[in-house]
Amino acid sequence: MKRIRFFLLITVTFSLSLTAYAQNRKSKFPVPDDIPDTTKVGFPIIPNVTDTGKNGGVFLSLRQCIDYAMIHQPGLNKSFLNTDITRETNSVNLAAWLPQVNANGSLIHYIQQSNNNISTSTVGTGSTSGTTRSSYSNTFVPELSVSQAIVSPQLLYTSKTSPLLVKQAQQVTDSTKIYVVAAVSKAFYNVLLTLQQISVLKEDTARLGRNVRDTYHQYKGGIVDETDYLQATITLNNSKTQLKQANENIVPEYAALKQLMGYEPEKQFNVRIDTTQMMNSIRIDTAEELQYQKRIEYQQIQTRQKLQLELTNYYKYAFMPTISGFFNYDLQFANNNLPGILSSSYPSSIVGISLSIPIFTGFARVHSVRKSQLQEQVIKLDEADLKLQVYNEYTTGLANYKSNLYSFYVQQKNVAMARRVYFVVNLQYKQGIVAYLNVITAESNLITSEINYTNSLFQLLSSKIDLQKAFGDITY
Repeated sequence: MKRIRFFLLITVTFSLSLTAYAQNRKSKFPVPDDIPDTTKVGFPIIPNVTDTGKNGGVFLSLRQCIDYAMIHQPGLNKSFLNTDITRETNSVNLAAWLPQVNANGSLIHYIQQSNNNISTSTVGTGSTSGTTRSSYSNTFVPELSVSQAIVSPQLLYTSKTSPLLVKQAQQVTDSTKIYVVAAVSKAFYNVLLTLQQISVLKEDTARLGRNVRDTYHQYKGGIVDETDYLQATITLNNSKTQLKQANENIVPEYAALKQLMGYEPEKQFNVRIDTTQMMNSIRIDTAEELQYQKRIEYQQIQTRQKLQLELTNYYKYAFMPTISGFFNYDLQFANNNLPGILSSSYPSSIVGISLSIPIFTGFARVHSVRKSQLQEQVIKLDEADLKLQVYNEYTTGLANYKSNLYSFYVQQKNVAMARRVYFVVNLQYKQGIVAYLNVITAESNLITSEINYTNSLFQLLSSKIDLQKAFGDITY
């Protein structure tokens, strides 16, 4: 009897120990040793999901896209042409400094002549007198005229403003280059990160598909409730919808990149990037001081100020005389018989200097000077307004960059933790420790974290470009 009691006591004690161990095991699920390393979140190279095999495996990096745009972008090529047009226009305006040679002539036939063309003269020594005609019915007068500008206020003004006009056109080209570099970079990152989102959603959809199959078999085996299978299906459908939207969005994003590059629409290419270099280049020196002189807009205003100052000086010295030299050579042919008009000629030539002095122009010169000085004040106000605008862009870009950099690192950690949580919760669910709702929550947090991570990376790269533009550091 004592042995039976002792045996029962041992059995109860062992049962209580097992129960306590099971409860402790359920409350503190041990972390397996084979959890994947999630402390580092990489950014893999994603192939072009729209590639149909017709592009021959063409991959372009960001630098190659920018280089292509510098050659083929229509807006940039127009600015190049406008610079050449400005140079040619200056050459046309400055051509007046060279001798101007013109040839002209007139062929005249007199149908009827006045009496002034008839003179009376005495013929011989007698009293006999008669009339002789001193003019001819047909005349041909070719003329060669040469003029040379010596002093000209208009030409002096043109000479001073010609290099400034070329510089202004080149600055427009530089401004267009900066826009192209920034726009192509943003469009490139937008395509790249959308492809990354597609990769994330593909991975999540495949994982959710496995969960749906597992819960379906568990439901059929009576292990889980029907709601687990339905919830898994709903989550899978939502992921498929997001994947479909991303796949559709990548097409217009590629089209936008092609437009900025000047790439032929019918051709296809893939994007590629050195992920290590990209991750290392996300940081920028935020302690750099803002220098307005580095901004192309500030340089353009300075050029406008110089051009306006030259215009003011032109109006001030418009009273200067215009002096030019000239030489005319005439060769007159005359004959009453038209076929023989070239039988005799009467040459004549003149040389001289012409002078033109504006004495009174109705106070137009005074008002022109005043108008130009007022326009100088307008440009100064534009400069002050530009400084405020640049400072606003600088502070906004700096704030966005710092916040996006912080958000990027936070989202990077969130992805690592979300992957770890999902791995652990999924194991707990398979062992029947937690409900499937925990898996859905962990899966949703993982998808959200991965999408937020890619979005934060794009926002960081975009804000970096904006900050570089605000600093005036984007050059090509």
